[in-house]
Amino acid sequence: MNLFAEITAKVKAALAQAALAAREQAELDFPSLPDFVVEVPREKQHGDLATNLALVLAGQVRRPPREVAQVILRHLEMVGTWVSRAEVAGPGFINFWLDHRWLYRVPVLVEELGDKWGHSNLGAGAKVQVEFVSANPTGLLHMGNARGAALGDTLANILAAAGYAVTREYYINDAGHQIENFALSLEARYLALFGREVPFPDEGYHGEDLVETARAFAAAYGDRYVEAAAEERRQALVAFALEEKLARIRQSLARFGVQYDVWFSEQSLHASGAVQQVVAELERRGYIYEEDGALWFRASALAEAKDEVVVRSSGVPTYFAADIAYHVNKFARGFERVINIWGADHHGHVGRLKAALAALGYDPERLVVIIMQLVRLFQGGEVLRMSKRTGQYITLDELLDEVGKDAARYFFIMRSADSHLDFDLDLAKAQSQENPVYYVQYAHARIASILRHAQAEGYTVPRAKETDLTVLRHEAELELLRKIADWPGVVEGAARALEPHRLPYYAHELAALFHKFYTQCRVLHDDPRLRAARLVLVRATQVTLANALGLMGVAAPESM
Repeated sequence: MNLFAEITAKVKAALAQAALAAREQAELDFPSLPDFVVEVPREKQHGDLATNLALVLAGQVRRPPREVAQVILRHLEMVGTWVSRAEVAGPGFINFWLDHRWLYRVPVLVEELGDKWGHSNLGAGAKVQVEFVSANPTGLLHMGNARGAALGDTLANILAAAGYAVTREYYINDAGHQIENFALSLEARYLALFGREVPFPDEGYHGEDLVETARAFAAAYGDRYVEAAAEERRQALVAFALEEKLARIRQSLARFGVQYDVWFSEQSLHASGAVQQVVAELERRGYIYEEDGALWFRASALAEAKDEVVVRSSGVPTYFAADIAYHVNKFARGFERVINIWGADHHGHVGRLKAALAALGYDPERLVVIIMQLVRLFQGGEVLRMSKRTGQYITLDELLDEVGKDAARYFFIMRSADSHLDFDLDLAKAQSQENPVYYVQYAHARIASILRHAQAEGYTVPRAKETDLTVLRHEAELELLRKIADWPGVVEGAARALEPHRLPYYAHELAALFHKFYTQCRVLHDDPRLRAARLVLVRATQVTLANALGLMGVAAPESM
């Protein structure tokens, strides 16, 4: 339940009624009420709400906006809106100040809803799929995958809290050119263990983890496949390696707090004939042509810059063809919207995929692709590029060993997905107020300490609805109440905009206001009425912080 949204809606309805009343009395002449907004002004001194109604109406009535605003105010009925004062400002805005007593309803709601405080029915049960990470199972997860995992999982949490039926999905790229190179790389490593030197593929995988996989395969099967036919050997190596790599990926993601509902195999699309079927359907619709022995998708017919190969001259479908079939499969499963989180190197693929879906009769707007920018890892003020263990990229497991799940997840979602992220290892490990996750978690732990101290003193937190909260009049108390009231709107806003970074931003502001309140207001006050009210406020803050951290997949500690 969003109290502030309800108040905003009442003010907007009252404004519409005021404008229509002015028209009925011939004070304003307009054919229809234009779209207008009621929103929180940027500057606190401009009130709690502001509207542009007079500004957008002025053109129709051909009168100065400030004059129109005054007319609207004369007809404005503010009973039941919690508005205590309204005035015209600037070029014709109307600013509103609310009676702070509406805030006393907030702790009651928090207490009633508990861990569901902030949840809503915005999505009304609509089926949404979030596909993220989907890294090739040819190696270990790296920093970019880690950022995608944190963003995708947090976004799925947000959407679920906003009332959507969410499915988390991992697309396993277990077919195609990269698997062929994977097989050749494994073969070279395996044969080398038995003194058979073969050329390493030009596009092979050089990671030390592949050497470890080849050794594990040799330990399991010995030299059984040294003299086997090349195709048999490669199939056995790939089957073994995929099982091993996927197990490692699952373990790493589980350490990171990420669990998927579906692991979808690309190979299943080829085996079922789905890839061939989608190419045939595109051809039937006139979007396929042949050139140089290959089949091309006519993306240029749908305003894309260039066409794209879907079947190579060898007769082998491309990754793009499989991706089209995969997204057709998603919609066939009943998802109303599918959300992909991709790395920046996939940016050029978005338009072509949407064009293919449009060519097949699907609304391309049902596919949302969030492009995620790169991560730079810093330590000691210097960029880290190489892993001490693998000699290549920093792995997710190495990061978790270094800073832990909470700091890693929090840092990865602190910035919007389309912003480059500088991840400071030293800051992530620091136990100080400069470390944002420590700062927020410390606020929760401090509250738990206050409540333990209160219990030791023989005080209990009373029920909010049985407590006189009107004694909460200090500015720090009212600011904290107001920020708690914002939480449902933050979750809805993050769900609408698909922006997980709104959560850590809010949590940090809430923690800051709590620390300010703690400094200025003694919780275990001698006055029993004030003590009871402040304990209720502290508990409401604790619940809100825990809920915010929970959606981020970050722990809410009782002590630090």
